[in-house]
Amino acid sequence: MTAVATRPSRTSPNPRRKVRSRQGRETLLLMLPALVPVLLFSVGPLLYGIGLAFTDARAGRNAVYEFVGPQNFVDLLSDADFWSSFRIGLIWAVSVTGLQFLLSLGLAILLNQNLRFRGLARVLAVVPWAMPPVVIGLMWRLVYHPDAGILNSMLGTDIDWLADFSLALPAVIVMGVWSGMPQTTVVLLAGLQGVPKELYEAVEVDGAGTWRRFWNITLPQLRPVIVAITSLDFVWNINQFSLVYVLTQGGPGGQTRLPMLFAYEQAFRYGFFGYAAALGVATMIVVLAVLGVYLWRQMREAS
Repeated sequence: MTAVATRPSRTSPNPRRKVRSRQGRETLLLMLPALVPVLLFSVGPLLYGIGLAFTDARAGRNAVYEFVGPQNFVDLLSDADFWSSFRIGLIWAVSVTGLQFLLSLGLAILLNQNLRFRGLARVLAVVPWAMPPVVIGLMWRLVYHPDAGILNSMLGTDIDWLADFSLALPAVIVMGVWSGMPQTTVVLLAGLQGVPKELYEAVEVDGAGTWRRFWNITLPQLRPVIVAITSLDFVWNINQFSLVYVLTQGGPGGQTRLPMLFAYEQAFRYGFFGYAAALGVATMIVVLAVLGVYLWRQMREAS
């Protein structure tokens, strides 16, 4: 009597698939405590704001608002104040992001060397990151004070930096770069520490100098980190509100009025909630479009 081997039925359950399914359910259950606050406080207000952008919502007790379709967005296209704030916002975001990256890269390379008191220097480099935006704004108001400011004391001048139409935006940009450098420096420093030392040793054998090592080894190895941190910095900077509000409140004459400051004025000074929501949605769309083009070009160059 011979035994005949039979193939398992195709309809029989796969043990591995059952294990993966159970692990997936367990993972989802473990993530729920973190997902619920995100859905409540991030996704929920986002969806509500998008819906509000298509209404004529205004401030007032028992205010009734109606659906107006894309009318708010049409009004934005002809609003000179919106385009002015958007132009200022782009100048601010591009300038702060670019200067943050360049200065943070230099600082990260310096902190990556075998310096004396390197640990203390790294701690001091992230101090601005631990400071609340309101404190940073108040501190820089004292720095730029026309009479008692440390900047005028050092330069021997009496310039009112925050009231001058040509100097207010550069002054605010300097504050933004200073406050945003720590997180960019930390991320770039982590990327530098992840570059294999064998690559540097290999090019040193070929007699490569400092610039060649930086250009051929450091930058290519840091490309994913650079793309990630500059993208995040741009998003954070274009949506900046608290720093500039505390420092200048958008003045003088709207010279530092970023898009989020303009939206704040429309919503809480004039009560046009629907219009302010449309402004936020429009800014979000433009930011996503700019980031999409930037990331596409970076991935195309990398490939």
